[in-house]
Amino acid sequence: MNFVAIDFETATSAKDSACSVGIVTVKDGLIFDQFHTLIKPPQNFYNYHNTRVHGINADDTFDAPDFSEVYSEIKKRLKNQLIVAHNESFDRGVLMETMNLYGLDYSELNLKLYWECTVKIFRKKGYKPANLAACCQKHNIPLNHHDALSDALACAKLFLIHKNPLFVV
Repeated sequence: MNFVAIDFETATSAKDSACSVGIVTVKDGLIFDQFHTLIKPPQNFYNYHNTRVHGINADDTFDAPDFSEVYSEIKKRLKNQLIVAHNESFDRGVLMETMNLYGLDYSELNLKLYWECTVKIFRKKGYKPANLAACCQKHNIPLNHHDALSDALACAKLFLIHKNPLFVV
């Protein structure tokens, strides 16, 4: 089983304001690679609400690369892969809109129109609530919620559990 789990954090409610990304690559059912970076959002501007959620602020990303500077690392991990996210429409939208802001062509990643979505998968299994924290708690998956790498790693483990109920965290 091969796939890539991804999670973005944003600086504002705008989907093109990525300020952090976590990417976890799974090969043959095992976690193979983990990547995380802070990203300087446009004008390094943050909404108070977003900072309150994830704890990232303008001081943290003052010297961070912008999206165009980290895109090659993201691209090499995502291109031609099965992508999983806990709320895929959000994370897919952040990737698409941020790429668009920097004049990058999303189609070159050769991804499915819709990604695998663990929140939808676990809702169908009857989980109430099916948010990331609740799913992780039920499966004893460690989570530092709203840390992009921790969220991506948790999502990867949830997808592994979905595909193989005998998977041990």
